[in-house]
Amino acid sequence: MIVEAGEAILKYWLVVMEVIFKVIRQQQNSSPVVQTYLLEAEPGNTILDCLNHIKWEQDGTLAFRKNCRNTICGSCAMRINGRSALACKENVGSELARLQQIASSQTKVNPIPEITIAPLGNMPVIKDLVVDMSSFWNNLEAVAPYVSTAARQVPEREFLQTPQERSRLDQTGNCIMCGACYSECNAREVDPKFVGPHALAKAYRMVADSRDSDTENRLASYNEGTKGVWGCTRCLYCDSVCPMEVAPLEQITKIKQEILTHKQASDSRSIRHRKVLVDLVKEGGWIDERQFGLQVVGNYFKDLRGLLSLAPLGLRMIIRGKFPLSFEPSEGTEQVRSLIESVQQVENKS
Repeated sequence: MIVEAGEAILKYWLVVMEVIFKVIRQQQNSSPVVQTYLLEAEPGNTILDCLNHIKWEQDGTLAFRKNCRNTICGSCAMRINGRSALACKENVGSELARLQQIASSQTKVNPIPEITIAPLGNMPVIKDLVVDMSSFWNNLEAVAPYVSTAARQVPEREFLQTPQERSRLDQTGNCIMCGACYSECNAREVDPKFVGPHALAKAYRMVADSRDSDTENRLASYNEGTKGVWGCTRCLYCDSVCPMEVAPLEQITKIKQEILTHKQASDSRSIRHRKVLVDLVKEGGWIDERQFGLQVVGNYFKDLRGLLSLAPLGLRMIIRGKFPLSFEPSEGTEQVRSLIESVQQVENKS
């Protein structure tokens, strides 16, 4: 039975099928166009394999980045059917299965399956699937993603770390700088000052590094307005698309906790951020972003400068359809509220 199952799986992954690839092509300062390619592919072929065949056999002008083909370098990140991913990691079979799962029962089934390929978001297009990543690298540099100067001085002997200290760097050390999280970041889309999840994930690596001696200055920098950790809208897209399970949102949350631990318990914006976040979740399950901005940045209408600073961001969100015009509490709000209150009671007792 096991042998028969194995043979069935092998036959499936070796079957040849026709697949339509719709590639969003674009030149600098021009409107994007959709170009269609019909390709014979096996379910096990990666998306990068298919793009290679298109370039080699059908259209040599198609531009895209690639290098290692082994999910190591991050070069081939692009949007595949609406989500940012590595073309060398995703294959035709799994991608078509994913599309079938999310497809509506009312959707007309195309006899030939389609896969849509587009360039990464939040970065200008140079040509076709190649984007200008200057802002990506500049924002990474802005968080000083290297061990502090004092710790880089040549010591009399090597820097020693315990296995526990080194293990704190494992998850963030897996980042391959592919840009998938940056591409899907809603906060970056509406706020050009926000450095992005990739930069803040790397920033936490420095905060967690026992060899670094600049923690206080780092936390002060990451605490500055919406360009640092408080600009994150917690949409979870960065975590969902990361091919290396770095979980940028988790690292951003850790930085917030470090900031709150180091700061005095004053009514600063970061303290309000945490308090308002908890209060709004207790009230509605979901976070009412309209109230969140007014209460945190505007300090409950007390900070006029903060309120005025929200105007450009609010206008961009409205234009891009990102601003919620109404708010409905989520299901299970009472259970969430009860859970939060139970945790708060335990914290108060301790």
